[in-house]
Amino acid sequence: MTPRPRSDDIPQKSSAKKPPAATGRTPADKTLAEPVPAGRTSTDRPATGKAAGKTAEDRDGTGATGPVPAGNGPVPPTGEAGVGPADRRRLLDGTHHDPHGVLGAHTVPDGVAFRVFRPYALGVTVVTDELRAELRDDGDGFFSGRLPLRAVPDAYRLLVAYEGTVVETEDAYRFLPALGELDLHLIGEGRHEELWRALGAEPMEHQGVAGTRFTVWAPNARGVRVAGGFNFWDGTGHPMRSLGSSGVWELFVPAVGEGELYKFDIARPDGSRTLRADPMARRTETPPATSSVVHASHHAWRDAEWMGKRAERPPHEAPFSVYEVHLPSWRPGLTYRQLADQLPAYVSDLGFTHVELMPVAEHPFGGSWGYQVTGFYAPTARLGTPDDFKHLVDALHRAGVGVLMDWVPAHFPRDEWALAEFDGRPLYEHADPQRAAHPDWGTLEFDYGRREVRNFLVANATYWCEEFHIDGLRVDAVASMLYLDYSREPGQWTPNEHGGRENLDAVAFLQEMNATVYRRNPGVVTVAEESTAWDGVTRATHHTGPGGFGGLGFGLKWNMGWMHDSLDYVSHEPVHRKYHHDEMTFSMVYAYSENYVLPISHDEVVHGKRSLVSKMPGDWWQQRANLRAYLAFMWAHPGKQLLFMGQEFAQGAEWSEAHGPDWWLLDPAYGAEADHRGVRDLVRDLNTVYRHEPALWERDTDPSGFAWITGDAADDNVFAFLRHAADGTPLLAVSHFSPAVRHGYRLGVPEDIPAWREVLNTDDLRYGGSNITGADPVKTEPTGWHGRAASVQLTLPPLATVWLRPA
Repeated sequence: MTPRPRSDDIPQKSSAKKPPAATGRTPADKTLAEPVPAGRTSTDRPATGKAAGKTAEDRDGTGATGPVPAGNGPVPPTGEAGVGPADRRRLLDGTHHDPHGVLGAHTVPDGVAFRVFRPYALGVTVVTDELRAELRDDGDGFFSGRLPLRAVPDAYRLLVAYEGTVVETEDAYRFLPALGELDLHLIGEGRHEELWRALGAEPMEHQGVAGTRFTVWAPNARGVRVAGGFNFWDGTGHPMRSLGSSGVWELFVPAVGEGELYKFDIARPDGSRTLRADPMARRTETPPATSSVVHASHHAWRDAEWMGKRAERPPHEAPFSVYEVHLPSWRPGLTYRQLADQLPAYVSDLGFTHVELMPVAEHPFGGSWGYQVTGFYAPTARLGTPDDFKHLVDALHRAGVGVLMDWVPAHFPRDEWALAEFDGRPLYEHADPQRAAHPDWGTLEFDYGRREVRNFLVANATYWCEEFHIDGLRVDAVASMLYLDYSREPGQWTPNEHGGRENLDAVAFLQEMNATVYRRNPGVVTVAEESTAWDGVTRATHHTGPGGFGGLGFGLKWNMGWMHDSLDYVSHEPVHRKYHHDEMTFSMVYAYSENYVLPISHDEVVHGKRSLVSKMPGDWWQQRANLRAYLAFMWAHPGKQLLFMGQEFAQGAEWSEAHGPDWWLLDPAYGAEADHRGVRDLVRDLNTVYRHEPALWERDTDPSGFAWITGDAADDNVFAFLRHAADGTPLLAVSHFSPAVRHGYRLGVPEDIPAWREVLNTDDLRYGGSNITGADPVKTEPTGWHGRAASVQLTLPPLATVWLRPA
């Protein structure tokens, strides 16, 4: 069988009478030579018996033949009913706004006019229950005839003759619009919260016929046609209609079902044409191929227990430790379904409450890690189908693991087959070139002031939460959205209407997105990657702050300041750390200004930044000890935790998307395997103790949940503080970032706790430490210290963190 031509192989323009390129056969051959795609309910088939026979001879000299009645009787006459010159030209050029007003069946004086546009056809016959009539060939693929009928038939079919075969099919131009007035109204208002149900390719039954409804928003287009495998990538015969002033174009194509490839052939205002992937496509070809794929989900969810419980406790008052994953490289070569057999068990065993997936939306370049999106509504086809991705989410939920997803509404790439100048003019991007061009990434920024664009993005956020049961969205590059002067020099940006540098449209968009997601999806959390001091990132949208803005409405915000400061501190040799002591304490000055996540993400272990263990000074033992002490300090610090894959077992090399984590380090045959496994065992124990100690998470956003014991012991490289649960139960965390052992180190503690017991010590031999641990409870002494009436004396292990709770 001759393979289908790819969309990239065909010319942008097509002649109505030119045979399809690169197929070696006529369009009708598809019916005989190719199987119907899985899930498709095709009614196209070769005509047989009477349907394939000749109709009555031409009786009126017009070229149109008369209808053949189903039974015996006289043959009624037919007359002229062809497409006029202006409509003909516009249909051939692909610039007709209302092909349904011309093509199909229409009442005319003395009967019903049938007009069919079938490029490459040799003949067309209309068939109803009562008659069969061959239409006149008007040239250029147009066929017509006027039949003496009293009304347009409720249903009729076409017999289309091609060289060597005849196919029976429905007429796409006999159907009413398959998109309702309410949908169009909501789209026009920019308030269609389920936009994916209105736009894109939707397999459906319409007027009793199975097919696919194609819809696309392209308000600047002179005309739109749908091209795909079903018409051999020549959209000439499938022009779409414009639905009023909505900017939406629609066409219901009978017999097209799931698995079909398609794109939109758009006539631009300048007279040129462009072939574009569907912005709303729910499935795509595997890159580098770029076509959209007709899709309908058949996944049966089995995570009802998870979904029913996830809203019981607000995320900022719950245990929340996150394992960040780049799916294509976590185990290179695995599909979504294969990942579902391994990832949930691994993450659950380590005790993380959530995974965060680096962007899974379709993207053309794997090296972008998913941060330059072209298919905002489609999981990347590199790892499987959308239902395969649902299977992975389902498996994680059934393993008790929540799923966060990186979401990228800040920008999109300039690929000529995707969103950039989609219909010939700036549409999704801002019309001002300075506002549109992202200065850092060579991409385009969305026009957040355009209601349809805002709708596209807000609906996209809810789409992932509702269709894929995603539990949270980590919104990428929020700072670049909020500031008009982001990475721009003076003269390269224009102030807002108040003379400021805030992007007011982006603020309104983020507020709308967060309000909509939280209203529609109880238990879901949104997380901002925002690196500036913008006021109120996690404040409610209806609460106005000192700057005059309502809050942005996020649930959590990445604490980039804590990340930079703490990593800088631990990168110094211990002898120099006393000069950087405030880098570990400064975060508590602003710790309750927002609801924070403490992120050690992929960005910190790539591009020359070194892996987390490799940032640590000293020999291999000291590097691992520093890492263990740092991780336990991080888990005890107010805020939620995020750790990138590979760092949980002290991978020494930077991460690369080409090969992923160095799993061989955990091979028992490797000599240093125990060193790496020890760090992973610590991470498991950190999560286990963390989950069972409400003091470590219950008051993460409440100042009453934290109290310094000593934050100024710079010469000792010691940090000691208390965490408190909602019922007041404390946990004492002591971090010692010096390689010395300190005996009898006195710390002030609450006098009402008679004794303390270690619940975690990163110097434990099991983790690769020197095993200076305290097995026995430590009694509280009535000796005042650090401003408290009582104190304890501890032995502080070298480069270690110790957690103690009341004995």
